[in-house]
Amino acid sequence: METPAATAVFEEHRALLTGVAYRMLGRVADAEDVVQEAWLRWSSGDRAEVREPGAFLVRITTRLAIDRLRHVTSRREAYVGPWLPEPVVTHYGPQVPDTAERALLADTVSVAVLVVLESLSPSERAVFVLREAFGFPYAEIAATLEKSEAAVRQLAGRARRHVAERRRRFDADPARCRELTERFLEAAAGGDLQGLLRLLAPDVTLVGDSGGKAKAPRRVLVTADKVGRFLCAVTRDPAEGTQYSFVEANGAPALLVSVGGRPDSVIQLEARDGRITCVYIVRNPDKLQAFAAPAPS
Repeated sequence: METPAATAVFEEHRALLTGVAYRMLGRVADAEDVVQEAWLRWSSGDRAEVREPGAFLVRITTRLAIDRLRHVTSRREAYVGPWLPEPVVTHYGPQVPDTAERALLADTVSVAVLVVLESLSPSERAVFVLREAFGFPYAEIAATLEKSEAAVRQLAGRARRHVAERRRRFDADPARCRELTERFLEAAAGGDLQGLLRLLAPDVTLVGDSGGKAKAPRRVLVTADKVGRFLCAVTRDPAEGTQYSFVEANGAPALLVSVGGRPDSVIQLEARDGRITCVYIVRNPDKLQAFAAPAPS
């Protein structure tokens, strides 16, 4: 039965549960659905024997996320064009005062890592998220997944190797990334192809996610020439009311493009040695709701 104490305990852990669910699923709505279901089970269940509410709630959330992940696989296979995780606003600020801990959280929620996590099995993804992002002990993860600790350690090792092999090395310094994003915006918005080419690595890729609901490349673009020409073409005649602003999304600087006060695109860059190696553009309006300005009251 729901009580004020049960509500308070759940709210104390809500941010953690949402963080786990989002890293598992890569979509805010799916994560929120999972956390809501976890709340229903917590509020209506027998909590008398629960000695560690946090661990118990993470266990419920993880299992629900694994079930949801298995169901959304077919939905993503039918997705129009490339699929990218939904960008989320991340302002850790005083909640995570330790620089190392902040860097860890930002890294495990980065677009690059979430894209790689898509290729893991649900169990591997759960182990990676719980261990690498939140530092849960192997024994606790084993209880969550109802596996032996030895099996969980094997899953963790396999997941880490897979992520290490597939993720690209990139500069993670926020100040350098912000400065490069500013130069990128200046060149792209100014139609400066040569300026863009100087910023782009020769083998740069551009991944556009529209879900078929906005204009974006249906395939990944590769090479500086193709990416540069595409960017100059789409920024040549901006729609009336187009505005650019900088936000923090998924732990890194991002460029928010708004048209008429509504979010149109979120652009994030990966860079290595001062050159842009990947451009991520999310244009699916369903994935941009977090960036919409609140309606006036």
